[in-house]
Amino acid sequence: MSFQPLGLIDPILQALQQQGYTHPTPIQGKAIPAILQKRDLLGCAQTGTGKTAAFVLPVLQLMHVAPPSTAKRPPIRTLILTPTRELAIQIGENIAAYGANLPLKHLVIFGGVGQQPQVDGLRRGIDILVATPGRLLDLMQQGFVHLNDIEFFILDEADRMLDMGFIHDVRKVIAKLPAKRQTLFFSATMPPEIQALSADLLTDPVKVEVTPVSSTAEIIQQYVYHTNRNSKKDLLIHLLEDADIKSVLVFTQMKHAANRLCEQLNKSGVRAEAIHGNKSQTARVQALENFKNRRTRVLVATDIAARGIDIDELSHVVNFDLPNIPETYVHRIGRTGRAGASGVAISLCEPAEKPFLRDIEKLIRKHVPVVNEHPYPVDPNAPVEVAAALQRVPHGGRQQRPARNQPRHPQGPKREAKRGPISNNQRPMMEKKASVSNEQRPTTEKRGPMTDARSPMQANRGAVSNIPAPPRRKQNREAEMPKPNPVKKTTASSHESTNTNPNAPWNKQHFDDQVDRW
Repeated sequence: MSFQPLGLIDPILQALQQQGYTHPTPIQGKAIPAILQKRDLLGCAQTGTGKTAAFVLPVLQLMHVAPPSTAKRPPIRTLILTPTRELAIQIGENIAAYGANLPLKHLVIFGGVGQQPQVDGLRRGIDILVATPGRLLDLMQQGFVHLNDIEFFILDEADRMLDMGFIHDVRKVIAKLPAKRQTLFFSATMPPEIQALSADLLTDPVKVEVTPVSSTAEIIQQYVYHTNRNSKKDLLIHLLEDADIKSVLVFTQMKHAANRLCEQLNKSGVRAEAIHGNKSQTARVQALENFKNRRTRVLVATDIAARGIDIDELSHVVNFDLPNIPETYVHRIGRTGRAGASGVAISLCEPAEKPFLRDIEKLIRKHVPVVNEHPYPVDPNAPVEVAAALQRVPHGGRQQRPARNQPRHPQGPKREAKRGPISNNQRPMMEKKASVSNEQRPTTEKRGPMTDARSPMQANRGAVSNIPAPPRRKQNREAEMPKPNPVKKTTASSHESTNTNPNAPWNKQHFDDQVDRW
């Protein structure tokens, strides 16, 4: 079956012929006629089956057949939402290729880069907008994007959109769309959440499902290697010694793990680059371009590259870390075996990841063959580590604080206070303190024998401890009243001779006596 029976116009057929496409895939053969009839559609097909062309081709034709009214700047008539920047770029490239013979303008916007070039493109006017949710909402709030004239709304990789936490952003965008529109849902899997969302947004949709839910392509050869966590890197390097493996896409669960594995592969002589969310958009595009042009042999990526990235003639996919979500496994290995080509998917499974493997086999309804002949089998004496997908200590994490009933420094003797020899004036004070009974001490805390750990200043204070303590004052108002400074009585002759006030504090004659009384 060719594309002509599907009812596509000649400019699109010519563009497909220029791209080398002659026969539609099953999802394209079922979705294109339904979309051309202006029906809402819920499409489910495994990744790599041509979902992008299934909605781009008919939407281009519908927009070309019914152009907008004459205006200086064309309004945005089609909105395509994607979860990742790479997928948005790929859809933009497909629109440019399939619509090369049509006078339609498109623009791709996403975060991570400056917005001024995107704003300039919006001001010039476009017909099709491909966007990620975050940057789209940002430009909408700034007043650069208006969705009042949207006729076609496409939500690509809808399940991935939900997994990445974009459901609230998607609903905010949908709230700004006109009620009268044609909505298309395309996804690799159909969990119940997607079905519930489609029931709210789609009107009498046509459901197109060409493969069972979460199935894997039969042409992909799948294998699993059981090994220990610390041996995964060595096992991967051993597998890369095969010269027939031209390009490999390796998936890890964490970003820092991707960087570390990339450094280890480069040290071992294997050209590798990493791609993940912490990389700048320029670095991610450059890494993908090097991998597609075979300048890089190994591309280490997180699941951000598991959806929608079209890499031609990718022969091998390696799951360095098994995903804890079974559907993610389907999307990962779907990067190989695209468009009818063969592919190999290899999974490195440590003992703690066996539950993940069982969930994957249950989902795909297939037993993954085990390869036992390799130089890094499971060591039964090695400690079983927690799977990387379950528990990972944050890089640079803080040390756990000790409990309240535990000492902060449990080991090592306490530092003794520096003090000089005990004087004779200090010994009576020490003996008096040591004679205090345990009954007079607080009962809330148990203490050991008291030691003299006084500072030198406290020790000097003990020199005047021979002076008896003054008696306690009576609790009456007379005792509380302030009394004049005691002054030593003097004779009248002395006053007359000095001719000074005896109560004055600056009286040098009586100052020493006052100090003694104080």
